Amino acid sequence: VVVDADDGVVFEDYVGDLAADRPSLIASASKMLSAGVLLHLADEGLLEMDTPIVDQLDWEGDSQVTPAQLISNSSGLVGLLPNPTYAPYICQYTNTGSGNLQECGRSILLNAEDDADVIPPDTEFRYGGGQWQVAGAVAEAASGRSWADLIEEIYIEPCGLDTLAFNNHWAQFPPGGFAYPEGFDADPATLQPTENPNIEGGAYTTTGDYAELLLMHLRGGRCSDGRSLSADAIERMHADRIADVYGGTAPGGQGYGMGWWIDRQSGRINDNGAYGAVPWLDVDGGFGAYLVIEQDVFVGLEIADALRQPVEDAVTAARL
Repeated sequence: VVVDADDGVVFEDYVGDLAADRPSLIASASKMLSAGVLLHLADEGLLEMDTPIVDQLDWEGDSQVTPAQLISNSSGLVGLLPNPTYAPYICQYTNTGSGNLQECGRSILLNAEDDADVIPPDTEFRYGGGQWQVAGAVAEAASGRSWADLIEEIYIEPCGLDTLAFNNHWAQFPPGGFAYPEGFDADPATLQPTENPNIEGGAYTTTGDYAELLLMHLRGGRCSDGRSLSADAIERMHADRIADVYGGTAPGGQGYGMGWWIDRQSGRINDNGAYGAVPWLDVDGGFGAYLVIEQDVFVGLEIADALRQPVEDAVTAARL
């Protein structure tokens, strides 16, 4: 699906069982959604993005990690690599039996078992992992609202979405990893209810609804039924925070904002996921696209790389 800031959805095409209203698990394409939740709370005055978490919440400890560091993969906590199942953070993958989101996030941030592996914040880019679960816990604690209620309030209502929610499917569909969970089969009812949704990669939505979210990012935070995020929040998400704050670089020479990878050569931003979902935006050009497949990130990125130039050429030609 291709979106234009002025004209909305300008092209869409589906193959096989895929359709505009088919729910798909989108893995790490969830990150830009999660980052937006924290920035929305900052707009509400409920959260200070650059103040240590323990100074804002009733969490005892000496951690100096801030919300902005969490959602830019710069907290110094252990990321997904080299150990995605890092034992002290394992609650991030469990939908039952390990408490709720706030308990999981607080335990990750304040867990002494990771002391030998944690580094000072804003010194190194460490992608993903438990820091995103901490971010979700912070959002709930700062707002007094559940993650599900925040998603409803910030995205579903103002953007008129039909299908968007977070769950924690990783333990429900083994063996996990990069392979799309066939057991989901576009049916959210297959997911067990949880009070511990996976914040970095637990969302499911439809292609049509994700297109609305991309349009919101192109329109300075505005949706069809109201405002989702402030223009300042959108600008901050799209900025290369790791370069600006500590001269950091992400794998492949990329930059990273808040929830978005940044191609430092082209200026495009993207938020690809393990199952092959690849959203990307040309913010200055006012257009973007969303590719969703139900396979893996390697195939998704290969197809997305082949599509980017034809999409740009078609949008440019249509504007002549």
